Amino acid sequence: MGLDMYACTINREPPRPVDFKADDAVEIHYWRKHPNLHGWMERLYREKGGKDQSFNCVNLQLTTEDLDALELAIGYRNLPPTSGFFFGESDGSEQHDDLRFIAKAREAIAAGLTVFYSSWW
Repeated sequence: MGLDMYACTINREPPRPVDFKADDAVEIHYWRKHPNLHGWMERLYREKGGKDQSFNCVNLQLTTEDLDALELAIGYRNLPPTSGFFFGESDGSEQHDDLRFIAKAREAIAAGLTVFYSSWW
């Protein structure tokens, strides 16, 4: 048990930036128990109109602007401290991996794909 986090792509624009179906998704990145990144994604989900109380098993589209903001937050070590049942702890060592994700996500968007985040805990 624990926090499993995914970045995926689909080859279409979803009808809305949150809570859309993506049965045809292709995984491009995976994190295990990185709660501070999950907290950052949850804030973005709420800003984009997401209503799911637990922010679990829901999809959040990521745009180039979102990736820019995430890159700044990572660079300034400004991901929000986040905790949850079996979430584990972020310790800062994830920074390089997070930046690798951003690079992959930018490549996918440049190729015309939609990138989104999802999690399961």
